[in-house]
Amino acid sequence: MKEPLHSPFVNRQYMQSRDFEIFYYNDCNLKSVSNHSHSYYEFYFFLGGSVSMHVDGVDYPLTKGDVILIPPNVRHHLINHAPSLPYQRFIFWISRNFCNELMQISQDYGYVMQQVIVSRRYVYHYDVLSFNTLQGKIYALLDEIHSNRFGRSARISLCVHDLVLHLNRSIYEIEHPRQEQEVFSLYENIVSFIDRHLEQNLSLDDIANNFFVSKYHIAHIFKDHLGLSIHQYILKRRLAMVCDSIASNMNISDAYQRCGFNDYSSFFRAFKKEYGISPKEYKESYAFPKESPSGTQGTGR
Repeated sequence: MKEPLHSPFVNRQYMQSRDFEIFYYNDCNLKSVSNHSHSYYEFYFFLGGSVSMHVDGVDYPLTKGDVILIPPNVRHHLINHAPSLPYQRFIFWISRNFCNELMQISQDYGYVMQQVIVSRRYVYHYDVLSFNTLQGKIYALLDEIHSNRFGRSARISLCVHDLVLHLNRSIYEIEHPRQEQEVFSLYENIVSFIDRHLEQNLSLDDIANNFFVSKYHIAHIFKDHLGLSIHQYILKRRLAMVCDSIASNMNISDAYQRCGFNDYSSFFRAFKKEYGISPKEYKESYAFPKESPSGTQGTGR
């Protein structure tokens, strides 16, 4: 670590900058800090030492790679168990106004800020590789702040945006492990497949064979995401497709066959159960004007 990037420890608990402030601290013989809160968001990145962070009434013993987000007005304080040991951390403050401005660009910038207020989960642990990536972005910002190069202000702005977005993305991925993302991706692909093949015979076995996964796994995914079986989902999508076809003035017989129903009686029962009226009553509700013998629409008089 470059020595100029170190910050002398300051006791103030308020921001002097309008948007953000960032510090790299490396101290020895630092005593525990008194309980306090502040009006901005504080990201705390633990690098080394023997400390706990007391947040909202709970003590969190820290290990390297821990990231803490403390929202405004949440009381917290540090407990230093071994003041003689070097105590290293990054501190990143971001104002509520600046956070709101970033969220005007994209709500993704404020995911974790909003999430922590609802969930009251303050501590996230990064593995070694992920924490090294995060440190690289912090170092880049600190290095630019301490430089006097051309384009410094613009580069600082880019670094801050990158750091905030990276924090939101990485914490989102901690909360949504890859396995869950893969399951959701499979679910989306199956839904897309069904919608493209509604006019064909679709069975759970056919779908499972197409995606090379167990039909029981697919059934479980659909039940978790929609609360429906695949059969129920296909039926609802076919009925909705029939409604769209009828609404575009297609003949009922052509519509139900085109949308994958094999016989009128089963289609009629399903339609009446889903919508409370018959297909004919649904069609009549649109009151399509008849064409005149010349092929032009009648006046309706």
